[in-house]
Amino acid sequence: MIIRRETAADIAAIEEVTIAAFQTLSISQHTEQYVIRALRQARVLTVSLVAEFGGRVLGHVAFSPITLSDGSPHWYSLGPISVWPEYQRQGIGKSLVHEGLCSLKALGASGCALVGDPNYYQRFGFRNQPQLVYEGIPQAYFLVLPFVEPVPQGTVLFHEGFSARA
Repeated sequence: MIIRRETAADIAAIEEVTIAAFQTLSISQHTEQYVIRALRQARVLTVSLVAEFGGRVLGHVAFSPITLSDGSPHWYSLGPISVWPEYQRQGIGKSLVHEGLCSLKALGASGCALVGDPNYYQRFGFRNQPQLVYEGIPQAYFLVLPFVEPVPQGTVLFHEGFSARA
């Protein structure tokens, strides 16, 4: 398996894996493929990686800029992340996250934030930071991984592409 940046030839496969990965998740609104499309069209997919094996895209992860109310620069969101259901729990998502975080650090990022399962993302160092808030989401599921200190304070705004519905 290789982890590499997405190419234009991967766009359809990324949409397919994203739909499949979220299809049975009851917490999903099933709009993740539209979010990725909107982020790509807005040219804010800072890091967009695919996991490929045997010429097939098995997974995808997206990172895009976020805004912090205190003005702290160079923060990014992780997500959506998708792996074909039959390939989940084999380390593909883990590899995508690790490579994506390394790419962000190489770009000089200050940190990364996400909405997700704390039990999964804590293994990467993501933690709930009470001084950073994403309104409308239970605080326990809003996690951050600062690359620099001190950790900013305030409200986080994800790119408007996260509101895409079709």
